[in-house]
Amino acid sequence: MAREIKFSLVYRDMWQSSGKYTPRVDQLTEIAPVIIDMGCFDRVETNGGAFEQVNLLYGENPNKAVRAWTAPFNKVGIQTHMLERGLNALRMNPVPEDVRYLMYKVKKAQGTDIARSFCGLNDHRNLKGSVLGAKAGGMISQVALSMTYSPVHTVEYYMGIVDHVVEYGCDEICLKDMAGIGRPAMLGKLVKNIKTKYPHIKVQYHGHTGPGFSVASMLEVARAGADYLDVAIEPLSWGKIHPDVITIQAMLKDAGFLVKDINMNAYMEARQLTQKFIDDFLGYFIEPTNHFCSSLLVGCGLPGGMMGSMMADLKGFHNAINMGLKNQGKKELSLDELVVMLFKEVEYVWPRLGYPPLVTPFSQYTKNTALMNLMHTLKGEPRWKTIDPDTMNMIIGKAGKLPGELAPEIKEIVKEKGLEFYTGNPQDAFPNELPKFEKMMADEGWDRGQDDEELFEFAMHERQYRDYKSGAAKARFEKDLEAAKEKAKAPIIVTRPVVEVPRFDVEKVVSAHPNATQIQAPVKGQVVWQYDVDDEGQAPVIGTQYKAGDTFCYVQAYYGMEEVKCPVDGKLVAVTAKQGEKINKGEIVGFVE
Repeated sequence: MAREIKFSLVYRDMWQSSGKYTPRVDQLTEIAPVIIDMGCFDRVETNGGAFEQVNLLYGENPNKAVRAWTAPFNKVGIQTHMLERGLNALRMNPVPEDVRYLMYKVKKAQGTDIARSFCGLNDHRNLKGSVLGAKAGGMISQVALSMTYSPVHTVEYYMGIVDHVVEYGCDEICLKDMAGIGRPAMLGKLVKNIKTKYPHIKVQYHGHTGPGFSVASMLEVARAGADYLDVAIEPLSWGKIHPDVITIQAMLKDAGFLVKDINMNAYMEARQLTQKFIDDFLGYFIEPTNHFCSSLLVGCGLPGGMMGSMMADLKGFHNAINMGLKNQGKKELSLDELVVMLFKEVEYVWPRLGYPPLVTPFSQYTKNTALMNLMHTLKGEPRWKTIDPDTMNMIIGKAGKLPGELAPEIKEIVKEKGLEFYTGNPQDAFPNELPKFEKMMADEGWDRGQDDEELFEFAMHERQYRDYKSGAAKARFEKDLEAAKEKAKAPIIVTRPVVEVPRFDVEKVVSAHPNATQIQAPVKGQVVWQYDVDDEGQAPVIGTQYKAGDTFCYVQAYYGMEEVKCPVDGKLVAVTAKQGEKINKGEIVGFVE
C-alpha cells in the first residue's frame, strides 16, 4: 500500500536564509490565504529563529506579527511550527531557564503548535530543557538534529542523541540539514534506524539546497520512512534555500508515494506576491549569490543562510588584505581567490575546534575564526592569534560538549590564557532573570502584554526591544533602506558647486598621516573630492556611491561637508585630483585614515 508523504512550507526560513528582514505583518496576512489555497501543505514554519529579532530591527512588534501570521493556518487546521536554538532560544547567546520556559507558553498562546528545537552542538542536556519546556507549555516537541558530514557525525552518534531526547519525552525528530551537506545514503540510514527503533516518532527532513544533495536526500529519507519534507516556493526556492514543492511533489508521485495535488493558480499567485514583497524592500537586503547553488559548499560545510554575511565580511576585508599584500610586494588576490582560501581555512579550523555542527551560532564562530586566521597568515603572522570571547566559551565547554576532540594546539591556547574547561550542565551557568525584567518593565511603565508576550520579548532581546520602543529601530531601518536603494542605482557623479581640495605633496601626506591607506582611483572621468555646500538642501543624498576601480567608495553626507568612505575604516584626508580632471584607472586618488 502506498505511503503518504506530507509537505511543510518553510516560508519563514526562506526569508531568513535570503536576506536581513522578513515581510511585514500586512504582507504576511496577505499571502497566508493564498498559501492555504495551494492545498498541498500540512505544516508551515511561521516563526522562531531570527523572526522576532528582525521584526524588532525594523521597528515592528514581533508578537503582533506572530499572532497575525499563525491565525489563518490555525483556523483551517494547518499546523504551525517555530525554530528555537536550545540553550540560545531565539538569540545568539545562552538564555536563562525561566525565560526559555516562558517562551513556550507565549508561543503556544500565540498560535504556534510545534517547537522545533536544535542545539548547535547536539548536546542532549541543552535539548532536555527544550523538550520539557515545550511539553510544559502545551506544544508538540520536535527535536532537530543538527546534521553535518564528518568522521564523528555517524548514524550511531545521532542515534545516541535520539535515545536521550526520546527518553525526555519528545514527540518528533527533525533532521536539520542546515548546510545541505548530509549525504543522501547516510540520511536514509538514520531515518530507517529512528523509525525502526521508535515507530511512534514522526520524522521530518529539513535540507537546504546549497551544495546540491537535497533532492536525492529527500527521496532517500522518504523511502526510509520520513513523514514530512520541508520545501519552498518560487522565487525563493533553490539556491541556498530549499527545493521547490513542485519538483519534490512530482518526484515522490512518480516514486509511488501519496502526495497532495498543488493548486497551481494559487501557487502562481503566491509566487507573484512573494516577488512583490521582494520588490517592495526585502530585495535590497538579499545577497545576490544566494540564488545559486555551489558545490564549493561541499568541502567547507557552511550553511547557505550565512553566505550573505560571509560575502559582506570578505568584501569588507578584501581591500585591506590586498593593501597588506601590496606592501609586502606580493600578488594581490581576487575576491574569488579569497573565497576559496576562506573555505579551505574553514576546512582546516573546523576539526581542530572539535567539529561543532556548522549551524547558528557555531557556524559564525568557525567562520570568524577562519577569517581572522586568514588575515593573520596573509600578514605572515601565526594562526589563532584572534579568538573572540564567544568562540572561546564554545571551546571551553560553556555552550555544551563538543562532538569531537579539540586539537592539542587549541588546548594549549586555553592553558596559556589561564582558562579552565567547564564540564557542568550549560544551563546552570546562566541563572534565572525574569524577576529582573519584570521590575524593569514596571519601572518603565510598560505593559507586559497579552500572555506576558511583551515581557518575554524584552527578556529575550532587551537591546533590540528598547530600540523598538524608542523608535530608534524604525529610524535606523528607514535610513538603511534609503541607503540600500541608493546603492542599487548606477554610480553618481556629483555636479554641484564645490570647493576644491588643493593638490598636495604625496610624501608630505604620508609623513603627516602614517596610518593612512591609499585609495584606488575611480573609473576614468570620475573624480572623488570633498566639498562645502551653501545650505542643507544642496547636500547630496546619504548613501551616494562611487565606482572606484574594482571597489566602491561610499559617501556619507551632512550639512556643510561630504565625507567619502572606502571599504576600509577611516575617512578621506586628502585627494590628488581636481574637479573634472580625467585620471586613469589604477592611479592613486587619495588617502584614508
